[in-house]
Amino acid sequence: MKKHNYSAGPSILPQEVFEKASQAILNFNDSGLSILEISHRSKDFVAVMDEARSLALELLGLQGKGYQALFLQGGASTAFLMAPYNLMKENGKAAYLDSGTWATAAIKEAKLFGETVVVASSKEENYNHIPKGYVIPSDADYFHCTSNNTIFGTQMKDFPATNVPVVCDMSSDIFSRDLDFSKFDLIYAGAQKNMGPAGATLVVIKEEILEKNGRTIPSMLDYAKHIKAESMYNTPPVFAVYVSLLTLQWIKSKGGVAAVEKLNDAKANLLYTEIDRNPLFKGAAAVEDRSNMNVTFLLTNPDHAAAFDALWKEAGVSGLPGHRSVGGYRASIYNAMPIESVQVLVDVMKALETKV
Repeated sequence: MKKHNYSAGPSILPQEVFEKASQAILNFNDSGLSILEISHRSKDFVAVMDEARSLALELLGLQGKGYQALFLQGGASTAFLMAPYNLMKENGKAAYLDSGTWATAAIKEAKLFGETVVVASSKEENYNHIPKGYVIPSDADYFHCTSNNTIFGTQMKDFPATNVPVVCDMSSDIFSRDLDFSKFDLIYAGAQKNMGPAGATLVVIKEEILEKNGRTIPSMLDYAKHIKAESMYNTPPVFAVYVSLLTLQWIKSKGGVAAVEKLNDAKANLLYTEIDRNPLFKGAAAVEDRSNMNVTFLLTNPDHAAAFDALWKEAGVSGLPGHRSVGGYRASIYNAMPIESVQVLVDVMKALETKV
């Protein structure tokens, strides 16, 4: 039976990416060697890294605009501390928007480096919306936000205009929608939610903001050193970078980020329409802040859970239970999720109406 993978991460990737990656495990570039065993300094892999970095900038519309793309390790969780290490001055301060669990984790790390101002938070409402109407201090070294909140199913639809550098964790919606990415000075994203397998972290950074805070930074946490080494300061996650490249190529073949956004809008509209139509379900996030990547919803009557769970499991749906912080269900409909799979879930929700 076909599986419809709604896991929040590690998550679904395009089928053709799986196929090409599996072939490369056996024989990469007709070299007679597996991608898992080739040297990261080999000509073949250097070409992979170079193309992955270049294509990331191309898809974001940032080529030739003073940005560098890196593929590093440590996930977004390491980026939480790399941002203040590289951007917060000694005795400086940073501004943070607290919109969910991962924003909270980033704030915790920033507090180790200096004054950390939380400009707004939706914690008291269990992060069911994106805070608005906040003021970013003009003397902050940078402003940090999280574009999409995987656990709570909220997504920033607009980003504030400010004169300070903007840092954004885009781990769960990178390459999913067309934005003016030049408004951001630093973007980071763990690959495992929308781009590749766990192990690689994409960092896109405006070079001019680096090496200005006066700190002595440990080499592995210094973005400038990674740029100079072209993402080869240490052994990179070779397979994760390669699969990320395959995914970026797939996005380009679809017509780029703008074309993928149209597909994502269609999937989200299909599922949210059913949630709002069906009296057995209700959305968990504020309507104006609903995520197009992570759709969180609840049963209006918890007693229907057993019947609903049986139906979606029988239909081959996987990874649907919501995070314990929210409960209910979470359908992660990342770039690679086909609309046909979303229709399967919608049909199951409709079928529940006939059973209860």
